[in-house]
Amino acid sequence: MEERFESNWEAVFEPEDYLYFYEDMLTDEQTQIEVDFIRRELNLKDPKKILDMACGYGRHANRLALYGHEVVGVDISEKFLKMAMKEAEKLNVNVRYVLKDIREIDFEEEFDVVISMFTSFGYYEDEDNLKILKNVAKALKRGGKFLLDLSNRDFILRNFLPYVVIEREGNYMIDFNIVDITEGRIYNKRVVIRDGVKKEKPFLIRLYAPTEIKFILESLGLKVIKFFGGYDSSPLSIYSRRMIIISEKV
Repeated sequence: MEERFESNWEAVFEPEDYLYFYEDMLTDEQTQIEVDFIRRELNLKDPKKILDMACGYGRHANRLALYGHEVVGVDISEKFLKMAMKEAEKLNVNVRYVLKDIREIDFEEEFDVVISMFTSFGYYEDEDNLKILKNVAKALKRGGKFLLDLSNRDFILRNFLPYVVIEREGNYMIDFNIVDITEGRIYNKRVVIRDGVKKEKPFLIRLYAPTEIKFILESLGLKVIKFFGGYDSSPLSIYSRRMIIISEKV
């Protein structure tokens, strides 16, 4: 884009609006499907130490802890982390929640598994996105696994919508999308109109081709093992909504 685009992360991930409009998508049943996928494809039969990057309100972290894993959740939103801790207490599980920008984490060979779920990666410039992946590689023990869950670029481009409207109870979340294929980005000029109040919540997200993300991961010592196209363990294709990559630290 020629014009300067400023992302507003605090507005985009403001819990009240975010959960209000995504509630129908982020159900307990859907969360369990995703957690079952994590456990199945990462072979989590024995207790592991797991890092949940950009964990949000802990919907994956807390459930993984229920299965006996030692989980650390990192997020930049204090409100989300308070929700995560409240739910952890309700479930009687012990999860360590850390308020921190994932660009600044500094764990070193501490985790058996790192997960990044529900397109929680790719919101920065390439240099910062690369820094996050370097942090992942550093945080993993040798032989540790990284699960990266992204939107599938090929599906988005084949089915590109210049705008998307979600309506709930007379309130609206409107995404005005501009795609830049030369930069591999979507610029989203999101507008929320709720209870008569208009709020602008712009953000950009990086769209990676499978070959591109594989090259980046493997250049950091994370050997790609498999691509999936969904939480049902289907193979990746141009018709897949998700692109889920599992890699291993060599």
